[in-house]
Amino acid sequence: MAFCNSCGATLDTGAKFCNKCGTTQPGAAAASVTPVLTPASPQKSSSALKIILIVVAAIIVLGILGIGAVSFIGYRIAKRSRIHNENGNVRVETPFGTMDTSTDPDEAARNLGIDLYPGAEVVKGTTSNMTMGAMHTATADFETGDPVSAVSEFYKSRLPNANVVSTSGDRYAIISTDKKNMLTINIEPKDGKTRIHIARVSGKMMNGGDSDN
Repeated sequence: MAFCNSCGATLDTGAKFCNKCGTTQPGAAAASVTPVLTPASPQKSSSALKIILIVVAAIIVLGILGIGAVSFIGYRIAKRSRIHNENGNVRVETPFGTMDTSTDPDEAARNLGIDLYPGAEVVKGTTSNMTMGAMHTATADFETGDPVSAVSEFYKSRLPNANVVSTSGDRYAIISTDKKNMLTINIEPKDGKTRIHIARVSGKMMNGGDSDN
């Protein structure tokens, strides 16, 4: 119920004038308007993109630094290394040790520490004699026209306690180990001949033994 602001008389609902004194009445209050909240636009992912770019840049920089470090170390090693070549026998001296290659079968036999198969010829470019600290490694390949079976029997007689593995009936691996040495002999047919690969590793790393060289 409404009342006149001037005389206090009762007003009809929605009346604009007082029936008693004729005073104009103020209009009805405007309906309240609920404010529309405009959701804030999501922030752009620029910060995340910046982080990703920073990480990528850091990886690239570390990669460049790593390549530079490896190149520098390689340069220092190469600068301190010496290569000697005499009649096909090559000797490489590095800060970590030495490596020799030779075409002399007698020298290869001395380094390998085992008899060579009679008549076998050393394969050019396959001999290696390397010393790194307390470790010594010698390898060489030989060829013979004799069958694989004859060669395998020869080395089995020289190494009666060795482990022998045969595959396909014409490939043999003979492995002999002790506190000072590990000797491996692989025998297989190749290009109509029998190929003999001999490798010997010796030194303090072999089961705590001492080098015999």
